Amino acid sequence: MSSTSSRRRPTIDDVAVEAGVSRGTVSRVLNGGHWVSPDSLSAVNAAIKKTGYRVNPHARNLATSRANSVAFLLTESHDRLFEDPNFSVLMRGAAQALEKRDLPLVLLMAGTEAEQRRVTEFITAGHVDGVLLVSSHAGRQGFLSELVQSKVPAIACGIPLGFERKIGYVGSDDREGARTVVDFLREQGRSRIATITGPQDTSGGIGRLEGYRDELGDAFDESLVVLGDYSRESGAQGMSELLSRDASIDAVFAANDLMAAGALDVLKSSGRRVPEDVALVGFDDSPVATSTSPQLTTMRQPFDRISQEMVRLLLEVIDGNQAATMTLPTELVRRESA
Repeated sequence: MSSTSSRRRPTIDDVAVEAGVSRGTVSRVLNGGHWVSPDSLSAVNAAIKKTGYRVNPHARNLATSRANSVAFLLTESHDRLFEDPNFSVLMRGAAQALEKRDLPLVLLMAGTEAEQRRVTEFITAGHVDGVLLVSSHAGRQGFLSELVQSKVPAIACGIPLGFERKIGYVGSDDREGARTVVDFLREQGRSRIATITGPQDTSGGIGRLEGYRDELGDAFDESLVVLGDYSRESGAQGMSELLSRDASIDAVFAANDLMAAGALDVLKSSGRRVPEDVALVGFDDSPVATSTSPQLTTMRQPFDRISQEMVRLLLEVIDGNQAATMTLPTELVRRESA
């Protein structure tokens, strides 16, 4: 048969005629090639190429009861998406992992109650097959409860507080990473080690503070702890507060690189030299760590692997398997700030 007319879209019937096989054989090839002989498989693939046939995604979705897409659900404000480079790194890694399965990634923002309501309606209506949950906060349990009750497959980045047994997750060993930072600073001879924590309604913020406290033991001093929210501004504010409390501070552990960068700005403006007067260590090894002067010593989170494993575990849940969890080690990256 000659190629189909350019005035209409090639159909599965056109492919079947071109290949000299039945319509059912073409359908089996399009759905994985099961129970199709090698000769027929080769003929159908050649016919698809010759006719220019493309699968109608809407028809396939109706047939499989799947949306054939995955959501990247960020429970943060819109400005945080652009301020914190970790989110773009995770999103890029997830998109690349999904590309191998020819699945698109849909970005959904849920930083406000109104956004959470709209996102919940969108997800539970079946517009995505699963959710990659990023930056979950304990105060948004009602939002997560609806997702869990809907039985939509989900995997979180970090421990989803309050839902550890209901939602699978992939995260870094925040507690051990923080212990390593404090141990490293003490080995450098630092004795007044302060910390700017992450949000205490997130697993990362809690775990890093616990590790800091664990490693200091009896030397732990509550006055050397200030709360941050992972923003650069909160790092600057925290550093100013710490210096006003205790001018003898000789080291600071910031729970992420953005806060460490903010702390560095304040240390410089106060006349403190880094690392000579005050050693400074961040967490993440985000692009921010190499944009400062001096560059930041930091704990590296394996974001590329985290995003890949999140996608792998989510696809397993979508395929009917039980949700799994995974905790990955961090790595100290030494640069100029400590």
